[in-house]
Amino acid sequence: MANRLAAETSPYLLQHADNPVEWWPWCAEAFEEARRRDVPVLLSVGYASCHWCHVMARESFEDASVAAYLNAHFVSVKVDREERPDVDSVYMDAVQAATGQGGWPMTVFMTADGEPFFFGTYFPPRPHADIPSFTQLLQGVHTAWTDRRGEISQVAGRITRELAERRLTYTAPAPPGAEDLAAAVGGLAGEFDAANGGFGGAPKFPPSMALEFLLRHHARTGAAEALRMAERTCEAMARGGIYDQLGGGFARYAVDATWTVPHFEKMLYDNALLARVYTHLWRATGSDLARRVALETADFMVRELRTAEGGLASALDADSEAPEGGGHAEGAFYVWSPEQLTAALGPADAALAAEVFGIGEAGTLRLPGEPAPEGLRARLLAAREGRPRPERDEKVIAAWNGLAIAALAETGACFGRPDLVDAAVAAAELLVAVHLTPDGRLARTSRDGRAGPSAGVLDDYGDVAEGFLALYAVTGTRAWLDRAGALLETVLARFTGEDGELFDTADDAERLIRRPQDPTDGATPAGWTAAAGALLSYAAYTGSDRHRGAAERALGIVTSLGPRAPRFIGWGLAVAEAALDGPREVAVVGPPDDAATRALHDTALRATAPGAVVAHGVPGAPDLPPLLADRPLRDGRPTAYVCRGFVCSAPTTDPETLADQLR
Repeated sequence: MANRLAAETSPYLLQHADNPVEWWPWCAEAFEEARRRDVPVLLSVGYASCHWCHVMARESFEDASVAAYLNAHFVSVKVDREERPDVDSVYMDAVQAATGQGGWPMTVFMTADGEPFFFGTYFPPRPHADIPSFTQLLQGVHTAWTDRRGEISQVAGRITRELAERRLTYTAPAPPGAEDLAAAVGGLAGEFDAANGGFGGAPKFPPSMALEFLLRHHARTGAAEALRMAERTCEAMARGGIYDQLGGGFARYAVDATWTVPHFEKMLYDNALLARVYTHLWRATGSDLARRVALETADFMVRELRTAEGGLASALDADSEAPEGGGHAEGAFYVWSPEQLTAALGPADAALAAEVFGIGEAGTLRLPGEPAPEGLRARLLAAREGRPRPERDEKVIAAWNGLAIAALAETGACFGRPDLVDAAVAAAELLVAVHLTPDGRLARTSRDGRAGPSAGVLDDYGDVAEGFLALYAVTGTRAWLDRAGALLETVLARFTGEDGELFDTADDAERLIRRPQDPTDGATPAGWTAAAGALLSYAAYTGSDRHRGAAERALGIVTSLGPRAPRFIGWGLAVAEAALDGPREVAVVGPPDDAATRALHDTALRATAPGAVVAHGVPGAPDLPPLLADRPLRDGRPTAYVCRGFVCSAPTTDPETLADQLR
C-alpha cells in the first residue's frame, strides 16, 4: 500500500501515515480515484491534539477489518482542520445544519464531486444508544450507494445548493457607534456568570476576544461593569484548574462552569490571546495576579512551544502516558492523586499542597487562596517533569504565530522582558523566511522549516499583519510596518468583495462547493475582523484613507451582529472600540539609547487607550513613516506627540503628561 501521507507536513496526517486505511490527503487525485472506482469519498477531519480523534483512530482506523472494508468500498481522505480551515468550515456547516451540532473528529461522506450526503462526528466501534457503530455506518452508506444512488444524488445536490446559497448579504452599514458598543456590553452582562466568571454555563471556554473588548470599552468610557466582568473572569480562570498552576499556560476549556476540570490540551492561540488580555488587564489595574499570569503564560509559550527554527508550535496534546503505566489518559501529565503527592513531597507537605492547591477528586490544581510557597511549587514541578510528556503538534500556523508575536512583543515591552521581544522577532523572521512566498503570499503552515502545501487564509493575513504591527510599535524597525502593509495589500486585492465584505479564502484559491465567509469568532478572532483591525492600525501609521475606509466598511458587520451576539464577535467589537477612540496615534522621537526616549516610549506602550498605535524614531531619519514625519525634538529633548481624530495634543517631553493624554 502506498503511504500517501508520509511526505505531508501536518503532524496530524503523519499520525495516520501508518494506518491500514489507504488514506489520501485532500487533493484532486483522490476525487479522481473515487470517480474512476465509482465509490463515495469518506472525509475525516481532525487535528493532532484532539482527544476523540485519537480515540476514533485507535478504535477504527487502526483496526485491520475496518480498514479493509474502507479500502474496498471508499476513497478515504484525511484532513487536518488547522491546515485546511476552508475545507473544515464548508463541511462543518453541513454537519451543524444536519445534526444541530459539530465537532471533531468530523466524518462526512460525499460524492466524487465533493457533494456531501451524510454527516457525523465520532462513531464508536460498537453501537451505543442511538449511535451506530462505525462499521454499521460504513455498511449502511455502501448499501445506499449501491442500491439507492438516485436518492443519494438528490440529497447531495440539494445540500450542495443550500450551502452554495449561504453567502452573506452585506451592504456595509456604518461602523458601530457608542450606543452599539454599550448595547454589546449590556448583552454580555446578561450572559455573565457572576459567581464563577465567564459567560454561560458548562463547558466554559476562555472568552479572550470578549475580554479584550471589555477592557477596551472600560478604557474608552470608564464603564465599571465592563471592567468588573473582565476582572472577575480573569481571576476565576487564573485561580482555576484550567490554568496550569505549576508550569503556566491555559488549557483549551473547562468541562464545568467553575473552571475546575479542564480539557487538557494546550493551544498556542489560547495562550497568545490570554497573555495579551492579562497584560492589558495589568495596564488597566496594576494587578499583581494579572502580571504574574501574563508573564507565566508568555514563558510557557516560549519554553514549551518554541520550535528549533524559532516559530511556535500549535499545541500540546491532552493525552499522555500515565506515570504508572496503563496506556494513554487525558490529563495524565497534569493531575495528582494523593499517592502521587505523598511520593513527591512526603506526608506533611502533601497535605499542605492539597490544601493550598485545592486538590479534589479530579486531581487538578487550583489556587483558591494565596500563591503557594515557591519551594512547594518548584518541588511539584520537578516531580511532574519526570512524567511522560504530552505529544507536541510541531506544525507552525501563520495566524497563530501572528497572535503570539503580538502577545510576546507587548508582554515583553510592558514588563521589561527583552527576551520575550526577541522571541517575537524570531517567530516573525521565521514567517518571513519560510511562510512568505516570492510573490508575497502566505503559506498557512510549516514544519521543521518547510512550508506546507496549503495557502494562507484571511486570518493568516490579518493576524500576521497584527503581529508585525505590534513588533513595529515595540522595536521601531520599519521593515515590520512595510511587511504588514504588503500583507494588507493582498487582503484588499484578493479577499475583499465589492461592498467591502471579506472572504476567508482568496479569489484565486482552490474552488470548494462554496467560498467560505464567516465574520464571527471561533476559538480565534474571525479573519474578517482581524483584517479590519490590522487595516485600521496601518491606516493610523500611514494616513491612508484607503485602508481606513476598508476597515470601516468591514466593521459594518459588527454593527449588525455586535449588539445581538457580542460573545461571538468580540474581536470585531474590540476593533470598533479602537476606531471610535481614534485610534490614538503616538509618535515618540529621540535617540533610541536615550533614557528619556525610552521613558516616553514605555509610557506609550503601557497606555490603555484602545488600539493605540505607537511609533518611535529619530527625527530626520530616512525611513520614517508618515506618523513620525515632521516631528522635531522639543528644546532638543525627546518628545512625544499624540493625535486623535485629526486633532493633536501639545507635544510633551514629560512621561506623566503623556500618560494623561492617553487616558
